Amino acid sequence: MGTVGELWRAGEMPLRDGLYRPDDTAVDLHVDGPGAYHPDAGQPIPFRTGAPFDVALAIEEHGVEQVDTNFESPLPDGSGRMSGGGGGMGNIGYLARLDADGSMRWIAVMFHSNPFVGVRYEGTSAVFTNDWGNLLALDLAGPALA
Repeated sequence: MGTVGELWRAGEMPLRDGLYRPDDTAVDLHVDGPGAYHPDAGQPIPFRTGAPFDVALAIEEHGVEQVDTNFESPLPDGSGRMSGGGGGMGNIGYLARLDADGSMRWIAVMFHSNPFVGVRYEGTSAVFTNDWGNLLALDLAGPALA
């Protein structure tokens, strides 16, 4: 287990936008914040992955943040659960996919998403809601999130 996995076990996450795995691999994550949609609640939140980056350098440059969990929800297929919440001063959101044993499969850290407060499932997709009421739909069976 790498640094990201150890941070998760300690209740922390890297403080840079990214989709992280416990083996310290990561890719850029581009998520527009809720301010782009305010005051129109319930709008979709764009979610795009990008190029790989150096996790150790990201942690050195941006630091880490305490995880503030708002929900954990079992996945419909019983393979694990989703965790979501935030951290920092209220603008940071995170989503984490956990295996059945509670180990982290991935964590998505989003500096401008705002904290996530809930999830509902639609087939292989999960639709997350942040504290502004905006929605982020992710295909959990897609290659980046499987």
